[in-house]
Amino acid sequence: MKKKFWILAVVFAAILALSACGSKSQEDVVQDLNGKLEKLSGYKATAEMTLKMGTEPQNYDIEIWHNKPDYYRVQLKNSKKDQSQMILRNNDGVFVLTPTLNKSYKFQSDWPKNSSQAYLYESLVKDILQDKSAKFKVTKNTYVFETKTRYQNNKMLPYQEISFDKRTLTPKSVKVMDTNKNTLVSVKFTKVQFNAKFDKNAFDTKKNLTSASFEKAPKDVKVSGTEFSVKYPEAKVGKLYEEKQINTANGKRVIITYTGDKPFTLIQEKATVSSNKAMEVTSMSGDMVDLGFVVGEITKNSISWTQDGVNYMIASNKLSQDEMIEIAESVQGQPVK
Repeated sequence: MKKKFWILAVVFAAILALSACGSKSQEDVVQDLNGKLEKLSGYKATAEMTLKMGTEPQNYDIEIWHNKPDYYRVQLKNSKKDQSQMILRNNDGVFVLTPTLNKSYKFQSDWPKNSSQAYLYESLVKDILQDKSAKFKVTKNTYVFETKTRYQNNKMLPYQEISFDKRTLTPKSVKVMDTNKNTLVSVKFTKVQFNAKFDKNAFDTKKNLTSASFEKAPKDVKVSGTEFSVKYPEAKVGKLYEEKQINTANGKRVIITYTGDKPFTLIQEKATVSSNKAMEVTSMSGDMVDLGFVVGEITKNSISWTQDGVNYMIASNKLSQDEMIEIAESVQGQPVK
């Protein structure tokens, strides 16, 4: 009986030893991810993104194309609100296309190298490689990392949890969290195709501008010259000093002034649709800024963006760029007085 017990004990110990040998360490997985990235020629992916920065969650469908070294085509669509935006990067620069307005904005930008991007594989791997204090755990089917982010305003979104499929190393999900580890942005990848093939002109500026211009605004959505709901920052700001409305040729313009140590002005008005047959292209002097739900422009003293057919601008001589980004990301709801 004792002999059988010892035989079972030895077999069990051997199984445990083999199991331990088969499990990969954090360093092993990081090395595998880096090796996968270096060999990758490009990829196609689809994902679902949810933002919880306002009173109601905002859901977006994302289609991502990337071809090395620097070609990108990212389309974000909020089907519920019939709003879409495309980010296109090629040898001509970085373009932000807004089909419903028939407009495109051109930036000379390092995007996406200068910031974290929750829906780009190479950005996620880079975040892991750069964070020497990243946490790591293994589940049945995934490798999970918790890292710091590299967002332009990482005070609001400093942490992220990234999950990869153990077998293929494809991304499965990303949770971007605030200082209290509450998830404000979540991305769930629905399909990832590594080393995908692309048509010769898949990232061509003219082709994408032309195809995007055919996406007309729905007949029941009036973009210009109509009423809109005024939104206010949910971030901690100074006191709401004044709110006034000015009538313009395109409808109303609302100007909201906040006082305090960091005074600023928030302007809102309906966006206008370009009547040109070809999509209108405007070269931007400011820098491109990714607000999560939309891409905008930031300068030393202002930040501007368009959301749901409304133009927004925050202007201040006292706010830093990080502070302007934080306030812009929080312009979602009712007034905080």
